[in-house]
Amino acid sequence: MLPNKNVDRTSIPTDLHDMKRSELGDQFAKLHRQLQETQKSMLVIVDGWEASGKGFLLKDLTRELDPKHYEVAVFEESTLKDAQRPYLRRFFMRAPKRGQIVFFDRSFYYDLFHQLNMKEKRLNHLLNDISFVEKSLTQDDTLVVKFFIHHSKDEMSERIKALKKEPYRKVLVTEEDEDQLKNYKAYRKHFIDILAKTNFKETPWHILHIDDQKDQSRLALKTCIDSLTDWLAKDLTRPQKELHFIDHSPNIVGQIDHSPFISQEDYDDIKEDLQKQAANLLFRAYQENKGVIVVYEGSDAAGKGGNYQRLTRLMDPRGYDVATVAAPNDEEIRHHYLWRFYRDFPSLGRMTIFDRSWYGRVLVERIEGLTPVYRWQEAYAEINQMEHNITNQDYLLLKYLIVIDKDTQYDRFMGREKDPDKQYKITDEDWRNRDKFGLYNTAMNEMLAATSTKEAPWKVISGVDKRYARITVLKDFIKRMEAFLAK
Repeated sequence: MLPNKNVDRTSIPTDLHDMKRSELGDQFAKLHRQLQETQKSMLVIVDGWEASGKGFLLKDLTRELDPKHYEVAVFEESTLKDAQRPYLRRFFMRAPKRGQIVFFDRSFYYDLFHQLNMKEKRLNHLLNDISFVEKSLTQDDTLVVKFFIHHSKDEMSERIKALKKEPYRKVLVTEEDEDQLKNYKAYRKHFIDILAKTNFKETPWHILHIDDQKDQSRLALKTCIDSLTDWLAKDLTRPQKELHFIDHSPNIVGQIDHSPFISQEDYDDIKEDLQKQAANLLFRAYQENKGVIVVYEGSDAAGKGGNYQRLTRLMDPRGYDVATVAAPNDEEIRHHYLWRFYRDFPSLGRMTIFDRSWYGRVLVERIEGLTPVYRWQEAYAEINQMEHNITNQDYLLLKYLIVIDKDTQYDRFMGREKDPDKQYKITDEDWRNRDKFGLYNTAMNEMLAATSTKEAPWKVISGVDKRYARITVLKDFIKRMEAFLAK
């Protein structure tokens, strides 16, 4: 993928060589304005050798664009703060929103490119992460264009010498520059391997190896112009998938046993002890710098709120947060649907409880027709990969699906309407959703079949007896936390 000799360089057409960079920039800016009127977006990744001129290229790519509608995100080695969050969080948080172009100076490739002796397990994990991000963004109508700037060892040596001679630029020469120059052959072999493994069909690498940096900018601008022109003209809708589990999902929700019951006396006898154990385990997670994410989904009026209130009753409130998920606001809807969840994921040592979650994509958004069929179908794989990434980074993910039957739901709705202190809990939307009770059960069954994995299994619980559901969650939380902390 990389040129073998110093003379083997990327050539550019003569007519492109004769064009002013400002003219190409104006063409790019015109397309950028068209992009702003769509639901599409663009991510440009600029990576390559140290001292290869990434800053020069970024200036030429952006200088004619409207600063209000583009951003440049600089990524280097992860900071301690970054290391306390899921690895992909900082990249998802800086990904473009609809109508926007974002430029990544380096990116999630930084660790891959800069660590020569990375262990295979870590390497494969990062490759999975990157594949997931690029595929997810592409499926969400984001054009991803990737540039890798290459230069020979002699060229690198000359550029480093030139930088050192300039009083105000010699500080740009870092230990990484010197290390890559010293170990050029090893890094070149490493880059070839990584580039080959991440040269995905939808997001290929564009290798830039050009003597003149201005010509390099011309070629990169032309690549962006051609790619964005095609992207804007492209119909990105996709056909529905044939998902093997759709017609064969077991009716777990419809056949759940709703008879389990715990008396008030038995409940009072065991509840507090379980709550103390749960609180102690969360404190241990804090001490051991491990994160916990708890997801609650299920039927309306199944008792989810009361359930996690009992789970956290004796926990230090400084150690956890509750993220209540409602319909996305204007800012959230302009991003990939997982963006707002990455935003709310806890740092290591903390816990976040999600009252509703990213599973809304395959539940309410599916049932209410808020997203195209092909997008909620694609969400199953996206969610599984996201959860795989999280649970491989010192996070425990607990998923509770609390369900009730339709008669119980009706009784609770009526109870809320009659009780002045609970009327805030019932809305017209709740009654409308009740008409789709069967559709939601079907969607939940298919969700269970598609996303109950070994790493993040679902725990399905009857919520007809609230005391039983609360004790069941407490016991499961304790069991799973003990196993997690024992690793």
